[in-house]
Amino acid sequence: MADINVALPEIFLLAMACAVLLAAAFSKDQEQSLVYLLAQTALAGTLVIVAATASAVSDVAFNGTFIADPMSRVLKAFICAVGLFAFVCSREDLRRRARPGGEYYALGLFAVLGMLVLVSAHSLLTVYLGLELLSLSLYSMVALDRDSPSASEAAMKYFVLGAIASGMLLYGMSMIYGVTGTLDLSAIAGASAQSGAARMLL
Repeated sequence: MADINVALPEIFLLAMACAVLLAAAFSKDQEQSLVYLLAQTALAGTLVIVAATASAVSDVAFNGTFIADPMSRVLKAFICAVGLFAFVCSREDLRRRARPGGEYYALGLFAVLGMLVLVSAHSLLTVYLGLELLSLSLYSMVALDRDSPSASEAAMKYFVLGAIASGMLLYGMSMIYGVTGTLDLSAIAGASAQSGAARMLL
């Protein structure tokens, strides 16, 4: 339960993102007003939870892979506030272009979730999971306009570039793990501060 309390904003946002997906699938409203309200409620609720659980203490959870410290809480609040503002600004554009707003809001929430996981990462594994969740959501958002050949082409190029970058990132992480013997960011920072034979590879 202690681990769940540390990751409560992310868990709430994940549940709300799934609710937005279901609402978008079954809603017959062309303007997706209910989906929009749910998405904004998700971000506002996450912001409230982040503020309610704020403290000066750093809490580490899930065997040291996830951390909630003052800096991560500030960044989470900022990310949620920017997400709220982005949804407000984009609603009129979605209506004018007749684009699928439900999918846009769901993908936006998953992208925000990826950012929240990323700023609370205390392990290279969590960094990778947050980054991929963010990236995969953005790949899909690029191709949101299905009738546009340029959007489809851009999404495919973005996906290929992202796959190459992801592979290179994993290769670099494996080298760091081989040198330090850990994926924990604090332990890696401590190992990189020491001098020795592995210093050159780091």
